[in-house]
Amino acid sequence: MIITSTELYKAARSKNFAFPAANYVDPLSASAHVEVAEELNLPLILAFAQVHQKYLDYDEAIEIGNYYARKAKVPVVLHLDHGVDREFIFKAIDSGFSSVMIDASSESLDENIRRTKEIVKYAHLRGVTVEAEIGHVGEGSQYEGKDSSNNIYTTVEEADIFTKETEVDSLAVSIGTAHGAYKGVPVIDFQRLAELRAAIDTPLVLHGGSSSGDENLHRCATGGISKINIYTDFVLGAYNKLKDSNCQDYFQARQAMKDGMKECLKHYYKLFDTEKYKA
Repeated sequence: MIITSTELYKAARSKNFAFPAANYVDPLSASAHVEVAEELNLPLILAFAQVHQKYLDYDEAIEIGNYYARKAKVPVVLHLDHGVDREFIFKAIDSGFSSVMIDASSESLDENIRRTKEIVKYAHLRGVTVEAEIGHVGEGSQYEGKDSSNNIYTTVEEADIFTKETEVDSLAVSIGTAHGAYKGVPVIDFQRLAELRAAIDTPLVLHGGSSSGDENLHRCATGGISKINIYTDFVLGAYNKLKDSNCQDYFQARQAMKDGMKECLKHYYKLFDTEKYKA
């Protein structure tokens, strides 16, 4: 069953927990994520990033996403992650995604607002929710410390202006995480998170959750973040499980990788206190 993110984020914000957003790049990863959500009887945010077209053609991605989301026994938000260009995001809205992200975070504030408003208008008319980003979550490969990363931290003033101008449904903020694997240890600005949580009513999203540290992520999940994106840790989980197994054939290898991804997602559901959704 496909749903939008509205009610999920409302519950997360009121009960101080977060949902993991699980990126898929093939049928194996999509099925692994759905199976975990069904086992735990919790909603799932199943995400496909525009940049991952290098691994999975978009037409295949939407077919896979729709197939597993619609047959799932739990509610699923089918989410487009890091949509960059308008035409691609419009196509995602029209072909079944119930939630989309417009990432114009590298642009000026005014241009980010302009692009986001255009997506919000189109999406809301079709019952689709929109996420945007203010500030900029950089790359873990360039992260050697808080002062040497390519992050642009989100300011409270700009977040307030942005959410009021765009009427976006959720806001990805930059408070110290980065995409991919880190060179150094991420330093999260929890004071900035608390200020953002207090200043705006829009649900907050954290990108770059992989390898950010369990203590950091638990504090984010219980301190104001409603969704935390995970991708790299699923890939590493699958690889490490395969490496440590004694697979005899292709099918055993597939199962090992699937088990690695499932263990990873179960860990994050627990770490983010997502069980509070059922309380």
